[in-house]
Amino acid sequence: MPSGKEIRTKIASFQNTKKITKAMEMVAASKMRKAQDRMRAARPYSEKIRRLAANLSAATLSDYRHPFLAKSQPSQDAAAVKGKRVGLILVTTDKGLCGGLNTNILRLVLNAMREWESAGAAQIRVTAIGNKGLGFMQRLGAKVVSEATHLGDTPHLEKLIGPVKIMIDAVHNGELDVVYIAYTRFINTMKQEPVVEQLLPLTGERLGTPEGHWDYLYEPEARVVIDELLVRYVEALIYQAVAENMASEQSARMVAMKSATDNAGNVIKELQLVYNKARQASITKEISEIVGGAAAIAG
Repeated sequence: MPSGKEIRTKIASFQNTKKITKAMEMVAASKMRKAQDRMRAARPYSEKIRRLAANLSAATLSDYRHPFLAKSQPSQDAAAVKGKRVGLILVTTDKGLCGGLNTNILRLVLNAMREWESAGAAQIRVTAIGNKGLGFMQRLGAKVVSEATHLGDTPHLEKLIGPVKIMIDAVHNGELDVVYIAYTRFINTMKQEPVVEQLLPLTGERLGTPEGHWDYLYEPEARVVIDELLVRYVEALIYQAVAENMASEQSARMVAMKSATDNAGNVIKELQLVYNKARQASITKEISEIVGGAAAIAG
């Protein structure tokens, strides 16, 4: 059995750890509320621009088809990417200590990439948003064409536009056939769902059904307006994905730190019990030695 001093040292160490994890839990809870507010605040803009994109794409001339618009509904089968050039925008966190959040999305992405390669994808290009995803892709040997790291606790579109524009321009110029985005969707505080979704070409599922028939007066011409609007819509989708991922990150970190705090408390209780037993055994031994010595003197 370890000595009382060793046990006291361990108890003090776990108490310090408990204080740190409790502080991190409270910080994550505060950041989580702010992240959720930002995520919800971005939704009305995304919804409005989605409706505009749906109406405009339906109202375009039949002889003009933007490269961002799909000709047909996408197939969920991995074989659909056979011979195609695939782009992937991977959204992860910059920091760890958020449970299995990054592990889950990276496992899903790894399986998807293996399926694409097995199906005969011509090439796979990756844009990494977040340090964890960037490091994983570099270790994997993937072709990382752009990156965005150290985003902080607030997503700034100006930091995302540059790296993401490489993917958008590649589709516009015909260098990529399809682009997917992988991120962790925020469901609620206790649940976050890793997803890999098709970003480009935009599908009817993304745009939705136009609200009736709209007549527009274009200034400048229709193609210029539609080109700009679809680019802004794609940027809004990516921003929303990053905002959802940040809300998921803070929720997962808060839950992970609470679990760590609870576990530290349980370990401290167990060590205190061991310490009390060791102290009791020490006292009993000392009493026995005193009684034995007194009996020897009396004898």
